[in-house]
Amino acid sequence: MNAQYVDPEVSRNKFDEELRDFRALESEYRQRGWFLTEADFPRIQVLMAAPQLKPPAIVTGVAFDYTNFDAEPPSVKLVNPFTGRPYLAKELPTRLDRDVSASQPFPPQFVQIGMPMVRISQIQPFMQWQSPEDIPFVCVARVRQYHEPPAHSGDSWELHRAAGAGRLVRLLEIISCYGVESIKDYTVQLLPQVSGFQVDARA
Repeated sequence: MNAQYVDPEVSRNKFDEELRDFRALESEYRQRGWFLTEADFPRIQVLMAAPQLKPPAIVTGVAFDYTNFDAEPPSVKLVNPFTGRPYLAKELPTRLDRDVSASQPFPPQFVQIGMPMVRISQIQPFMQWQSPEDIPFVCVARVRQYHEPPAHSGDSWELHRAAGAGRLVRLLEIISCYGVESIKDYTVQLLPQVSGFQVDARA
């Protein structure tokens, strides 16, 4: 956790604003499978379930750290919803896969009138890591771990801050869309044992 260098009251007020916005529509979020389980500055934890499944399933917990917000973006990690421990890459219940496929025409030498486009399938996860033993991070602008690496120095937090980036509900929308709502089915064996979620990547 980063040391708090911003006036704590400033960050706390912004933290409280995030909570107020969430609680104003909390019953609607609950129907979507979002359950606020912890709210103690600077930490918020939300449990995310998939109500579309039969039976419904708890998919993941999401831990937010709003230390130094909004001079810095929040930290966001997928965590075990029962222990709060961040998942290692090899343990992830979801990679937040998105479909970045593109439709391409056939090479010029094969182009004919009415020739269909070819769809090149490519799935790109928002969760990123180097080793299976790493704690992965959400590779999305507006998340602290995205803006820290030198590779993203050209996309600084300041470019997003003025637009209200880093808001709790906005980040939950991304995780819900790519990591929860995309789950269409799962298989339970007689042991019982969940053999894996079957997902549709979101574009």
